[in-house]
Amino acid sequence: MEDQNETIFWMDSDDRTALFIDGPNFHGSARDMGFDVDYQSLLTFFREGTKLVRAFYYTALDVSGEHTPLKPLVDWLSYNGYIVVTKPTKEFKNGGQRRVKGNMDVELAIDMLNMAPYLEHTVLFSGDGDFRRLVEAVQRRGVKVTVVAAADVTADELRRQADQFVELGGFRPCIERRSTSTAAESGPETTGEVFPGE
Repeated sequence: MEDQNETIFWMDSDDRTALFIDGPNFHGSARDMGFDVDYQSLLTFFREGTKLVRAFYYTALDVSGEHTPLKPLVDWLSYNGYIVVTKPTKEFKNGGQRRVKGNMDVELAIDMLNMAPYLEHTVLFSGDGDFRRLVEAVQRRGVKVTVVAAADVTADELRRQADQFVELGGFRPCIERRSTSTAAESGPETTGEVFPGE
């Protein structure tokens, strides 16, 4: 694992580090690549390679129905080392079609800025170009920022702003759910779930 850490990530073992996962963006990219994320392995990777302070996961939840597909994942993450930040989705109609929206950009930005004084390194799991100014603001506070995302859907301005860009495909072997993994090791199955805001 240590060799993989050195190869993929520029990490200092003494850096206080926090993870900020844009759930819909990260999930959508992994799904498009054809794999499910093993969230336990993701935590282990950073705990072994650096001083992990916090791991945040952001997603909106559709609470209008009896069954919310994301609830098993959100519950598992909450009990297994992640700080899960959620809010209800908003439903509206556009041209007669039902649309569900749930954007967590503001919540993620506030948390990253608030955490910056206590960190040397932040890792953003998102390719959303709206985060470029956030990355710049955090860097001005002396914090290194790594962006992890699929290259083909990452905004060029975000990639240029980051101190380091890690292609999700290259990171995949470290965090991919193995078929032999149990639910307790990897979290609930996520394939087929619909994330608001994708």
